[in-house]
Amino acid sequence: MIRVRMAYSTPSAGAPAERVRGVVKMIYNEPAYRFGLMNFFRGFPLSLMGIVPYGGVSFLMHEYFTALARSKYADIATIQSDNTHTKSRRRKTRELRAWAELIAGGLSGMVAQTASYPFELVRRRMQIAGVHNPSKRTKAGQIIRDVWHKAGLRGFYVGLTIGYVKVFPMCAVSFYTYEKLKAVFDLD
Repeated sequence: MIRVRMAYSTPSAGAPAERVRGVVKMIYNEPAYRFGLMNFFRGFPLSLMGIVPYGGVSFLMHEYFTALARSKYADIATIQSDNTHTKSRRRKTRELRAWAELIAGGLSGMVAQTASYPFELVRRRMQIAGVHNPSKRTKAGQIIRDVWHKAGLRGFYVGLTIGYVKVFPMCAVSFYTYEKLKAVFDLD
């Protein structure tokens, strides 16, 4: 909440610590909720709801992309290994080359980001709503209706492409590490 507000508002003069304190104080003193700490949790239920499609879709698509690489593109995407040291291992899947694993992870992150982005957009709008009208509790349903009436389905994906710049490398490295640790611990 604090990060979103600081990114949204125009910085005032002063040291960064003073600016953070000012934003925290402003959020705490907004009259939307009777208890000031609740103001920091605007959009939190939407964050929790967005975790399910993001996590589920990312792992589902990672399995799909890695299976595709192992089957359709096996000749260029998998490591050809001799079976001398792999007979005692439980893992039966062929190991992907680093670039194939990174691409599969990055693409799965992009698909997952696309699936869960509307939750993030609504959450962010709920968090900045206090700047415009601090005394009003903005509900997710109202934000959804506003976005739908103003821009239709495309309105829920405004800013998604710049999110891909962050998500692709982040998920590529995460899934690469995940697969390498599975190989180290001989898990399938």
